Amino acid sequence: MAWDEWEQLKAEAAERQPTKMQLNQLPADPGGSGGIPEGDLRVSQTDLAAVGDAAYQLHQDFTHYSDHARIASMTAAGGLRDQGFALGAALDHVAERWVDQAQSLLDATAHISNHLDYTKGAHAADEVYIAGTLSSISTLDEGFDHRTEH
Repeated sequence: MAWDEWEQLKAEAAERQPTKMQLNQLPADPGGSGGIPEGDLRVSQTDLAAVGDAAYQLHQDFTHYSDHARIASMTAAGGLRDQGFALGAALDHVAERWVDQAQSLLDATAHISNHLDYTKGAHAADEVYIAGTLSSISTLDEGFDHRTEH
């Protein structure tokens, strides 16, 4: 495409639709959804607490049960190695990898649980701040309303 052709296309487009600002927005609420548009992400503190509790419980249970698997595997690996079986070294390697993978899962579940606890606290603080700000605005509005009545 030549430069002149590009300039001509830009000019034609500008003629068809003058330059203006356009704000993206949600379509008007069709009603029946209580003022909340359908499809918006909503989550309650109960939902967050349930996810956090499940992550914590998984962390606790997996810590307990993965230790059993690790100890049994390492004991078996030692016994096989002591009796001269090459399988002992291989099982020992698997047990070491198990420890690494188990720790990754434990770290992830702890992170989820801790992050949800933090998020819950941060949002609660945000709610207090927003309520205070809105309360100040409504008090200010009442002052203006009161002033116009006299």
